[in-house]
Amino acid sequence: MDTNRYNRQIILPEIGVEGQQKLLNARVLVIGAGGLGCPILQYLVAAGVGNIGLVDADVVSISNLHRQILYTVADVGKQKVSVAKKHLLNQNPAVKIDVYPVMLHSSNALEIFQPYDFVIDGSDNFATRYLVNDACVISKKAFISGSIFKFEGQISVFNYQNGATYRCLYPEPPTAGSVPNCSEIGVIGALVGIIGTMQAAEAIKIITGAGEVLSGKLLLFDMLTMRSQIIKFKAIESNKEIKELIDYQEFCGDFPLDSMQNIDAKTLQSWIDEQRDFQLIDVRNPHEFERDNIGGKNIPLDDLLESIAQLDLQKPIVFCCQTGLRSAKALEMLLKEGIKGSFYTLSGGI
Repeated sequence: MDTNRYNRQIILPEIGVEGQQKLLNARVLVIGAGGLGCPILQYLVAAGVGNIGLVDADVVSISNLHRQILYTVADVGKQKVSVAKKHLLNQNPAVKIDVYPVMLHSSNALEIFQPYDFVIDGSDNFATRYLVNDACVISKKAFISGSIFKFEGQISVFNYQNGATYRCLYPEPPTAGSVPNCSEIGVIGALVGIIGTMQAAEAIKIITGAGEVLSGKLLLFDMLTMRSQIIKFKAIESNKEIKELIDYQEFCGDFPLDSMQNIDAKTLQSWIDEQRDFQLIDVRNPHEFERDNIGGKNIPLDDLLESIAQLDLQKPIVFCCQTGLRSAKALEMLLKEGIKGSFYTLSGGI
């Protein structure tokens, strides 16, 4: 044990040499190396958590850098887990880091979770959160959940010592497309730093036994007012009886993008250059459209079904949004209503 490195926390009575040894022996899996994952990983490594697993299939992009402070401009285009491991080992070479450059899904979650004591979820979508919850219930592991929305954050610890699960708080996912992610509505980098750091703090408490864990409690934090509150919720025993993993994309109502008619930016540009007769519909909110758009008509997603008369169903219609999620939802809504036409979605968004 490098007592010089960890001296400032070893001298805390709640940690001590015994607590530091527990940190060195701990095995923690982190889902996501993004805005939440970066501070989680940096503080776990700094604290001397000896064995860390990291799951993320993404690459670093320039738009990540304002909040994902583990990365630099030189890392853009590189695999996140590889870059994260390199930087983290420079921070603390004594830590062992295993990386999983894959998408987490029902076929690999239980195998990936198996070697670890508990899980920290830094994902940004409901399908992954329900998957993490159910895999942890089956594996009998706790997981620390963090999430953000605009200027607000939430954190809780689920399935801790057979306590309340994520499904006890959120039995059903929200309607697909009703809650946009941070790439669509924006996010302040400092907020994900605050929530991610809180998740790391909960991990240290779980490992060392210091303090009171946020089990059965949801902490709500408002960055604009710097106010926080804790809401208590009860465990529901039936939510602990999960026996197998399911298709979480289907459970959360995510429309299968590969089954839709996608059009990429290059093809769209060729249609424009060829003056092809089609209609472009941007389904973002008006303030987003005014700030940045590629032309076409603005019909917000929430107003789409009431604005069918504005669609020229005799022409091909291309729906677009910031990332492609809301445009996919637009197609789903039209298809469910039985509205026929030649519909496309701009893959990847504008």
